[in-house]
Amino acid sequence: MIIYATAVQTINSFVKLESLKEVYGLIWIFVPIFSLVLGIITGVLVIVWLEREISAGIQQRIGPEYAGPLGILQALADGTKLLFKENLRPSRGNTPLFSIGPSIAVISILLSYSVIPFSNHLVLADLNIG
Repeated sequence: MIIYATAVQTINSFVKLESLKEVYGLIWIFVPIFSLVLGIITGVLVIVWLEREISAGIQQRIGPEYAGPLGILQALADGTKLLFKENLRPSRGNTPLFSIGPSIAVISILLSYSVIPFSNHLVLADLNIG
């Protein structure tokens, strides 16, 4: 692929614009975050798939093979099914607390990631612990 000198000059002049430096700053903030989230999601999908396949092999049964090739998309199918299930609430008891319970569990898990430094510039909370 040949890049002409005029194209390189145009790109360099485009980069030097002062109004776009903020946009580049925002892009370079979101690129590591996006790659981190994508890596975590991919890792979780692979771990769930391996766990299902290994447990099916131990139990001598057929593993998840219905969603996607080799059952790779089974975790996404389970999550979609969970989102569209009927919302059941108890007739007696604390209904708002029953509804908020899963959110409390997920938020507490996600808050634990705030103290993990993922890179030099990607730290959500800098705890002075010694």
